[in-house]
Amino acid sequence: MDEKLIDGATALAEKQSRVIKIEPAERPQNVWLRVAAYTRVSSDSEDQLNSFAAQNRYYTELISSKAEWRMVDIYADEGITGTSVAKRDDFQRMMADCRRDLVDQILVKSISRFARNTKDCLQNIRELKELGVNVRFEREGIDTVNVSSELITAIYAAFAQKESESISGNMRWSYQHRMESGEFNTCKAPWGFRLDGRKLKVYEPEADIVQRIFHEYLSGKNPQEIADDLNASCLTERVWNYKAVDYILQNERYAGNALLQKRYTPDMLSRQQKTNHGEREMYFVPGSNDAIISPELFERAQVLRKKRSLGKAPVHSEIISQIRCICGARMRFKNVNSKWYLCCTSHDTKGDCLITPIRETQIHASFCRLYYKLKHQSIPILEQMLTNLQLIRNRRMLWSPDIVALNKRISDLSSQNQTLAFLKQQGLVDPDIFIAKTNELTKQLQQAKLEKEKLMDAESDMTALQTRDLIDILEGGPEFLDSFDAELFGELVEKIIIESNDSVRFCLKNGLELRESIERTVR
Repeated sequence: MDEKLIDGATALAEKQSRVIKIEPAERPQNVWLRVAAYTRVSSDSEDQLNSFAAQNRYYTELISSKAEWRMVDIYADEGITGTSVAKRDDFQRMMADCRRDLVDQILVKSISRFARNTKDCLQNIRELKELGVNVRFEREGIDTVNVSSELITAIYAAFAQKESESISGNMRWSYQHRMESGEFNTCKAPWGFRLDGRKLKVYEPEADIVQRIFHEYLSGKNPQEIADDLNASCLTERVWNYKAVDYILQNERYAGNALLQKRYTPDMLSRQQKTNHGEREMYFVPGSNDAIISPELFERAQVLRKKRSLGKAPVHSEIISQIRCICGARMRFKNVNSKWYLCCTSHDTKGDCLITPIRETQIHASFCRLYYKLKHQSIPILEQMLTNLQLIRNRRMLWSPDIVALNKRISDLSSQNQTLAFLKQQGLVDPDIFIAKTNELTKQLQQAKLEKEKLMDAESDMTALQTRDLIDILEGGPEFLDSFDAELFGELVEKIIIESNDSVRFCLKNGLELRESIERTVR
């Protein structure tokens, strides 16, 4: 056995000795490094905007001063939060340009300017490294061209994220303290009120509608019937639906009271609000504002609402807004023998539609089957779809005369900026004239870029982005669903169309539509 091991080791050594190491080729001397910069200020105040203009001037001068560098662009977002890159238009444009192989290096003042979310920061840095684009963070002295720097980047990004969480926590504490002391009222006036400073004032034209809604409800009408009457009467320009009516019926503000923190934000990074079912403290403030109806009338409406909702609501009643019948009518839940059904309102009220009530659990089972197919069979198809969308967009960009003209205009303005920076370095331009002219050129560049974005087909870009999101959700999701997952449903599905009692069509977030059968054996 020992001899075999020795022979194997000898053979491996001989094989390795025949491996020839090829050193990386040096960059040709006459090839410029295509350099871009990314800047951001987190407020639209005058001081921050001055900082914004100063950062643009700084990077224009810095890049122009390097003979071996060629400036691609200065991507700049202003007055936008750093916790999520999704809402930063120029950041997304920079990533798109990197994917089109237009950038070799990105300069950023600090990691907190790039992202205050560790996940976003690392995800984008990894993608940029795969694209061959390195990022230099000046304040931290990090260049992502070094593989070992990724850990340092993660540490700094985590610090930046903690800073954002701390700021957000302080703001939440401030709101909480104002609620507890009774100082906080509301930031938005409900229908029937107007904000006068920090106080709610009754707006009589709308207050009359509120009183009508309560009286008609107590007279026996349901929210949908009240909404239909309001729309038919044309008393307001607002289009009413049963949800809007029901919201008014349960809003304690109309009786002159306030229940604070009915919704809360559990995660600072996602910023998604959730209904407070007891997870957070709630604060009841009696007499917080002038009343439109009497407390007795409001209490009678609440008693009637509870009486009508006996039997409880479906477990996942929130998905009803995403479901439509093939006839175009909305669907609603109906309780029959303690079982919940989805009913077409046209079938239920007029008998015009042939689709009969469908068990809620059947729709849930259809989604679970769809998810399994997406998870295990559709990811390669979605990835090919993403590639095709990017190819179509790139071709359109290359051949559109308007895009070509705008690209030339952007290039000319960038050249003027570089020339101006060079003249400033030579002492040939007065500093005041330099600042005024660079500010003007920056505005013209931003306008040209906005025009270019409007000309490009934003729909296909959004489709590509949504397709990438779907792939990420599916890759990170469970292998299969043993029960309906409302959160996953909301992330994947835009709407559902009931085609028949045997078939349902799921419209995904990226516009893709997939048909799934409805199994009648679901109990």
